[in-house]
Amino acid sequence: MTRMLIETETTPNPATLKFLPGRAVMPSGTRDFATPEEADASPLAEALFGLGDVTGVFFGSDFVSVTAAPGVAWASLKPDVLTTLLDHFSADMPLFKPASAGFAVGGGEESFADDPADADIVAQIRELIETRVRPAVANDGGDIVYRGFDKGKVFLQLQGACSGCPSSSATLKNGIEQLLKHYVPEVTEVRAI
Repeated sequence: MTRMLIETETTPNPATLKFLPGRAVMPSGTRDFATPEEADASPLAEALFGLGDVTGVFFGSDFVSVTAAPGVAWASLKPDVLTTLLDHFSADMPLFKPASAGFAVGGGEESFADDPADADIVAQIRELIETRVRPAVANDGGDIVYRGFDKGKVFLQLQGACSGCPSSSATLKNGIEQLLKHYVPEVTEVRAI
């Protein structure tokens, strides 16, 4: 039997830790679980929420981010999360229950219909998010999903460690907004939804 080592990394969100099992987690896309009900689609997310002190689970390409409930110390929760992850990945259990894997990035959250006249602007925004923003956000244990562009405003959804992170508003305003304004002059503001 091969031994598995799961590395952990801190994220800018003190309530969230990033766990790296040393293998692919999601073959494509990402998946955010913000409630135990949403976790019903995944045996792993369900088991993590079942620990009782977990308020969020996020699957990235090669990591799982777990958010602890307010007031919960990672020193007490981390061993249980590691055991749950080791049990799951060592047994090669499926990440999703049958017929529930089709909910990759962004299932049903609020989105805005883009004006067809803005197609070139939206394409530039999406390209910058994919190539410059998402890789950096994934390093911090989260993801960012484009939700729309309307009259100069870009609407984005933060997921995983980025959702509820104390520095997320600074990241949006000082990082992402400045980047988009620089490359796409039509952008006047970036908002989280």
